[in-house]
Amino acid sequence: MSEKMKAAIFVEPNRIVLDEKPIPDVGPLDALIRITTTTICGTDIHILKGEYPVERRLTIGHEPVGVIEKLGSAVQGYQEGQRVIAGAICPSGYSNASLCGCHSQDGPGTKHGFKPMGGWRFGNTIDGAQAEYLLVPDAMANLAPIPDGLSDEQVLMCPDIMSTGFSGAESGHVKIGDTVVIFAQGPIGLCATAGARMMGASKIIAVEAIPARMDISRKLGADHVIDFTKTNPVEEIMRLTDGRGADVAIEALGTQATFESALRVLRPGGTLSSLGVYSGDLTIPLDAFTAGLGDYKIITTLCPGGKERMRRLMDMIASGRLDTRPLVTHRFKLDQIEEAYDLFANQRDGVLKVAISV
Repeated sequence: MSEKMKAAIFVEPNRIVLDEKPIPDVGPLDALIRITTTTICGTDIHILKGEYPVERRLTIGHEPVGVIEKLGSAVQGYQEGQRVIAGAICPSGYSNASLCGCHSQDGPGTKHGFKPMGGWRFGNTIDGAQAEYLLVPDAMANLAPIPDGLSDEQVLMCPDIMSTGFSGAESGHVKIGDTVVIFAQGPIGLCATAGARMMGASKIIAVEAIPARMDISRKLGADHVIDFTKTNPVEEIMRLTDGRGADVAIEALGTQATFESALRVLRPGGTLSSLGVYSGDLTIPLDAFTAGLGDYKIITTLCPGGKERMRRLMDMIASGRLDTRPLVTHRFKLDQIEEAYDLFANQRDGVLKVAISV
């Protein structure tokens, strides 16, 4: 094994480049994964643009699919050569946050200041997955074996996109018979649509303007898809619900406009489940907030991680209840990572997600 590996490295705002870094040393509780497939996330674009601060020379990426190359001396229950994934969120399992049941918030801050989303370590506080090798800390809490018969692309959405999208419905406590609205049908919004359907929503309304995404949304469970360029989505949602409003509105884009619209379509006592990553301050309009007297609930969720979450998601894939492969629209080699970033960051050619093979 070479002492160096290729990795996509953050250099400065608007520059992520392919470079060489040392292959990490493996500690007692770690595992070294040889990456076979990974992808680029919308959060990586926030990093690229300098909207989310990370250390210079950090390897980016948090969605790993690969093979165990080397196990730490204290790691039990796994074998070298085993196909695995690890969640974008990799909790230790023994921190205060983990023991309180909030696994996604497990982790240290950095010199940039405290980061509440501390469980997101890959490509945030430690080197990430857009590389030939990835060091997985606390491997026994985070490595999830891939079921036999599932391809890399079938499980590629599990580490982040599928987990995050489903969590929008889970955190919103969608119940049987609920009306659920999802603002934006990017990869996370599409998975939120699928999650709402699986949790029993009887009416799912999606808001999107890109025809290809609108089509996938319907296939994943949307009963109505509103093109916000042709009609006012708030007015149309209120019409479709006979003025009642939505039980749960999921915000999956991260803008002031979609957050505000999600708030405006809630029934009294409804829940706004926010999944978006916001790059600026949010303002809550007084009328939409009903002066604080509407019994609304606003909840944010960071992608749930850990091996049990990954097992459950892969079991959903293996059962045939969801196929996320249509979300992968473009494929690149790791050597083409800069080209892949250019395509994904500029949302050209109908891109939803890219698969990066190593």
